[in-house]
Amino acid sequence: MENDWKAALGALAASLPQDLTDEQTQNPSEPEPKPAFKPGKLHISFERKGRAGKCATIISGFDGLSDSEIAEIASQLKRALATGGSSRGGEILIQGDRRDDVARNFVIKNTK
Repeated sequence: MENDWKAALGALAASLPQDLTDEQTQNPSEPEPKPAFKPGKLHISFERKGRAGKCATIISGFDGLSDSEIAEIASQLKRALATGGSSRGGEILIQGDRRDDVARNFVIKNTK
């Protein structure tokens, strides 16, 4: 009785269409695309000066990215942090002191 679900699952798996053979999934013919942006160091700073006493977290160091790509990163980061901000001149501004949160969101995993 204990193995009934295993037999049913095996029968179901055999009836499903197979898009890729096991060999293709283990050795794909095309390598995975590598990200175009490999940051050396991003600089995360905190500013209050010139902002009417309001705090801002500034992220800079996006060398090699266009303004539209930086704007997209800013948009994703603002959504992830549920906060406001903007991107101008190669920098991202996040409202408030969010240095730790920003650093956690920019951890990039190395893929081989």
